[in-house]
Amino acid sequence: MSSTDQQNSHPAPASADAEVPSEHEVPEDLGLAAEFPRVTRDEWRELVAGVLRKAGREDLPEPVEEALRRPVATGVTVAPLYTAADAADLPTAVGVPGLPPFVRGARPSGGPAGSAEVTASGGADGGAPGGWDIRQRHAHPDVAVTEEAIAADLENGVTSLWLVVGDGAVPADRLGDVLADVYLDLAPVSVSGGPAAAEAFLDLVEGRDDLAPGGSLGLDPLGVHAASGQSQDLSGLADVARRAAAHAGLRSVVVDGTVFADAGASAVEELGCSLAAGVAYLRALTDGGLSVDEAFGQLEFRYAATADQFTTIATLRAARRLWDRVGEVSGASPEARGQHQHAVTSSVMTTKRDPWVNMLRTTVACFGAGVGGADAVTVQPFDAALGLPDSFSRRIARNTQSLLVEEGHLARVLDPAGGSWYVESLTDELARAAWDWFTEIERAGGLAAALDSGLVRDRIAAAWDARSKRLATRADAITGVSEFPNLTEKLPERQPAAELHPGGGLPRVRAAQEYEALRDAADAAGERPTVYLATIGPIARHTARASFAGNLFQAGGLATPAGDGASGLADAGTTVACICGTDKDYAEQAAGLAAALKDAGVTQVWLAGKPNLAVDGVDGYVYAGCDALDVLRTVHAQLGLEGVQA
Repeated sequence: MSSTDQQNSHPAPASADAEVPSEHEVPEDLGLAAEFPRVTRDEWRELVAGVLRKAGREDLPEPVEEALRRPVATGVTVAPLYTAADAADLPTAVGVPGLPPFVRGARPSGGPAGSAEVTASGGADGGAPGGWDIRQRHAHPDVAVTEEAIAADLENGVTSLWLVVGDGAVPADRLGDVLADVYLDLAPVSVSGGPAAAEAFLDLVEGRDDLAPGGSLGLDPLGVHAASGQSQDLSGLADVARRAAAHAGLRSVVVDGTVFADAGASAVEELGCSLAAGVAYLRALTDGGLSVDEAFGQLEFRYAATADQFTTIATLRAARRLWDRVGEVSGASPEARGQHQHAVTSSVMTTKRDPWVNMLRTTVACFGAGVGGADAVTVQPFDAALGLPDSFSRRIARNTQSLLVEEGHLARVLDPAGGSWYVESLTDELARAAWDWFTEIERAGGLAAALDSGLVRDRIAAAWDARSKRLATRADAITGVSEFPNLTEKLPERQPAAELHPGGGLPRVRAAQEYEALRDAADAAGERPTVYLATIGPIARHTARASFAGNLFQAGGLATPAGDGASGLADAGTTVACICGTDKDYAEQAAGLAAALKDAGVTQVWLAGKPNLAVDGVDGYVYAGCDALDVLRTVHAQLGLEGVQA
């Protein structure tokens, strides 16, 4: 096209006085997707029902979306679709960031709650401008190693420190050496380890009035009670709190909800238990002479952030709403009721196998914590389940946060999820379910009594049992473990970490633990145990089910060589086989193939398909939704692998 044609192809600009043609008038309402025909919810339901029926679902609930609801916590499920109608009955007074009920955030602007000024390190309260406090955890018992790691962290983006103090971790009597080169007026420090750790830190900073606000003494006697099963004395908390109050912004008590999350609690149990612990601490502090506002100012709450990003976002929002309600009925001033939150990426979701995938899990969890409004975030190193982290894993952990804040600009908008029908609905449901659980604990006499009676243990065990069923059937998938395992992986070697949680109380669980136990048993066998995949027909017909079966058996550490029919059995050297093909092939050949396999020495024949196929000679079936752990334990027992029961 010539330049003249190009010029003629565009209309000349209208003069200022020219009247805009009616067909070019800008409508008053620019609706999203306005050019598309309007679709009703009923029409959507018809289409969904059609897809489900094609997938073999005949008995569909009414409304049909109930078939697609997914549980995310005890008594809380999420729907596949949310509209304005779902938010119609939600509370309208969600407030604004920094004001009650604090659903949208405990701070009115970027930076950790309570920020007063920007420090020399560039962040409010030691945090990044417009972001949250990047808090790195240190528990290495070698003082020199810990000093070096702290220096590297603070020079490369970390804005506060979390030191685990005690036997097997940072020695209490060497705390001064560990922090000798740390500018405590710039970097807030939180410690864990009970009264000894708190005393060591107070002795170190006694007389100073320049501590960076945002630190904590980490006292959590009810958390120790939950982990150990041993009752703890709360009467001395007020005395320690008064000493902590001499340092602006230094808190004395941490309500550690991760103790309950690590035992298998869902977000509902974690929220309810942490609320009950917080109330117990308020009673202890006010009984010791502190005012209500002073008591509120002494508490920090620690929550687990998981790879379910929306549940993490909603959990933190619900926690602030619930704590504001406690403050309201306790008579605390609005300024004191904003909950200070420390989010830690979940230990439950961390795997020992294919640990590099943990980098992705913690990134998603950190995203949820940041969007959810956490004041401080700790990303656990990807090798945390293997032992003490090395310099590389610590670097990845801190850079995960720096990337989200600095490159992803995640902290530029406060409560970006606010107004979402889905997030607002989920926040409300979690808050209501957690409040019901909290009031049940209170009726039982408070958290200490509920721990002693077994009420908390039983409730968390029920939540973990429900989750375990989803893990066993792979409805909750674990990438690299229950799905897509890598049998040739070489795990990094790490120095074992000391067991810092006393036994005797609530258990500590991980989602991958049952699958990893099977992998360990298979690895210990020397030569890798095998399940032979006996395929029927050309590759185009059997590949889907062969791939599915191979993925399932490999999750138990079992190799899966394949061959046409029984032709490759001798080379596989196993007594367990799985037939893979199509339903039509099964009807014509599966029974004969099963007989041939058993004649050749196979003692256990599986079939990749549902049990309704009912093929003679087949001992079990593997299919989407089957209990994969039960299948794997059965195969392990058949192969004589030690330490595994069917």
